[in-house]
Amino acid sequence: MKVTALTIDGKNDNPIELPSVFDTQVRYKLIHNAFVSLNSHKFQKQGRHPTAGQDVVADSNDPPTGRGISRIARMKGGGGGRQGQAGEVASTRGGRQAFPPNVKKVIYKKLNKKEKKLALCSAIAATASKEIVKSNGHSIENIKELPIIVSDEIENISKTSEMEKIIKSLNLIDDIKRLEKRKPRSGKVALRGRKSKVGKSVLFVVSDSSKTENACSSIPGVDARSVKDLSILDLAPGSKPVRLTVYSKKAIDEISKIKSSHLELMVTMK
Repeated sequence: MKVTALTIDGKNDNPIELPSVFDTQVRYKLIHNAFVSLNSHKFQKQGRHPTAGQDVVADSNDPPTGRGISRIARMKGGGGGRQGQAGEVASTRGGRQAFPPNVKKVIYKKLNKKEKKLALCSAIAATASKEIVKSNGHSIENIKELPIIVSDEIENISKTSEMEKIIKSLNLIDDIKRLEKRKPRSGKVALRGRKSKVGKSVLFVVSDSSKTENACSSIPGVDARSVKDLSILDLAPGSKPVRLTVYSKKAIDEISKIKSSHLELMVTMK
């Protein structure tokens, strides 16, 4: 399938042949599983101090029977309100937790390597579908065809002012303005200082994002990624495919260099 490439001024350039990755079947469940797996690696481990709730002066009676009281450990000392009260065990005031969180617990999800590769190929293919991109809430009324492929000049842009001009010339400004209409959040998150939340807009995929990331950092919702760092987390935020994506010509060339084993995989797992 051929797609008309664009210059940074928004004018038509020579058409470019899309690599076979864009022919992959879009599999929503697989993209969701890959997102959950990768996102779980950012979870912070929880745990309690090994002796939490047990650093007290409670001790069992010796012998523990014959006093007409239960055999739970009792607080030692005299004259205080805690004298003789039970302590240290899970069923008592100030005692340990019954089954506290364990730091050693494995809290990340696992996924097969082939499924991860196929999920990434499936998400890349979804960026060429207007229906899927629009269903994710993006404003693409003024965009003629997807995916958007731009000349390699975009990889040399390092200033935000120049990037804003390119966004306007590519008719992407409507999608960024869409984020301004987001309603403020209410409830507990607002009380905790998270009243506003920036959404996701355009994603620029280039061969080297060192300059492009600086140009996009000040524009809300706009990100840039190198092909080697491209992830499901970027293409399908919230596990919902797919994000409005702009590729450079060099990025398309790198995507087309996927090993033949990957291409065979896509065919067999469709």
